Amino acid sequence: MKILLIGSGGREHALAWKLSQSELVTNIYAAPGNAGTEMTNKCCNVQLYTHDELLSFAKDNEIDLTIVGPENPLVAGIVDLFKQNKLCIFGPSQAAAKLEGSKIYAKNFMNEFGVKTADYKTFTHAYAAVTYLRTAKYPLVIKANGLAAGKGVEICNNFKDAEATINSFMVDGIFKDAGKTIVVEEFLSGVEASIICVTDGKTIVPLISAQDHKTINENNKGPNTGGMGAVCPNVNVNKKTMTDFTENIMLPTLKGIQKTKLDYHGFIFFGVMITKDGCKCLEYNVRMGDPECQSILPLMNFDLVKLCQATVTNNLSKFKLKWKRGACVNVVLTSAGYPGNFKKGYKITVKGKPLIFFAGANIQNNVIVTTGGRVLSVVAVDKNNQLARKKVYQDVAKVYFDHVYYRKDIGL
Repeated sequence: MKILLIGSGGREHALAWKLSQSELVTNIYAAPGNAGTEMTNKCCNVQLYTHDELLSFAKDNEIDLTIVGPENPLVAGIVDLFKQNKLCIFGPSQAAAKLEGSKIYAKNFMNEFGVKTADYKTFTHAYAAVTYLRTAKYPLVIKANGLAAGKGVEICNNFKDAEATINSFMVDGIFKDAGKTIVVEEFLSGVEASIICVTDGKTIVPLISAQDHKTINENNKGPNTGGMGAVCPNVNVNKKTMTDFTENIMLPTLKGIQKTKLDYHGFIFFGVMITKDGCKCLEYNVRMGDPECQSILPLMNFDLVKLCQATVTNNLSKFKLKWKRGACVNVVLTSAGYPGNFKKGYKITVKGKPLIFFAGANIQNNVIVTTGGRVLSVVAVDKNNQLARKKVYQDVAKVYFDHVYYRKDIGL
């Protein structure tokens, strides 16, 4: 079968890598892809960017299955477009993708269907938000309503920080329209977990848990990024936690999807805080997480293509997930200056054969060069977290480009 894979990040390279292992697959077309997808078995890059270009390519090349990696095409309605043209596609509809596209919609959805979450208020005007913040309890969390590449969340410890964040989001427009409306949320203490599930709207099944490391600096300091590394499984997620998550977050979410008749056939990401009062949902993402994806896929002991097929044909209840024993640790290498300003175009050199998933990197004149802030992930699997962590940092030392930066505490 022929697969069209939409996206260009580390998640998409990891997906291509896993999809290529399926005996069902003959060709994978990554649109637009990156250096990693270009070098993946059975895969080639196609420079397609608009929904019309992708639709025409899928029709002309008789694509059997399209898989959407990033959130933007989902929020913009690519699944609806493909289904209207009777093409098979893995991902939620535009209406369902609003669970990620609007923090306000997601919080209201959680509240309506009994999903445990933090208390919150929403604001559309900076003056009203600042007035509220003068008497609010700190710390608190301010979130941009729209898509902000994982960076639109600030933990504010006092009024001064909160006012500055409001001005940055709502007045200065650092995230453009995405920050013009905001959510002000109760701060939750605890440990975070990423629990990614797959659903066909009738059944919902959790994948193995993961832990993301969001901030740019070690010890969880500095501004948020798209993710600086991930560990799988999350050592803080045990059977009791999963039962709590299932009963108070996952199943109420499925109930909400069904009650609102959302067309949802794809991954759904639950950002969870494990507190002394149990699990609470921080956010939804309507796709596989990045960098969580790069740590989850190496532990999959089943055919990802068959999982996608079972999902889009409403047969998920019959699919059995099997996992390899052990742990996987993923360390993201970035260009210095990220998530702010950074330079591009540096040659990447690799010694040996570490497992790498490229993100902000392309091949130019037969040389792999940096093209983005998050450049690549180095990934290692071993018997346990400690051994996987030791191995991944040994492999990180085999990769180099000018002004490379990475956290040294992933997995601690």
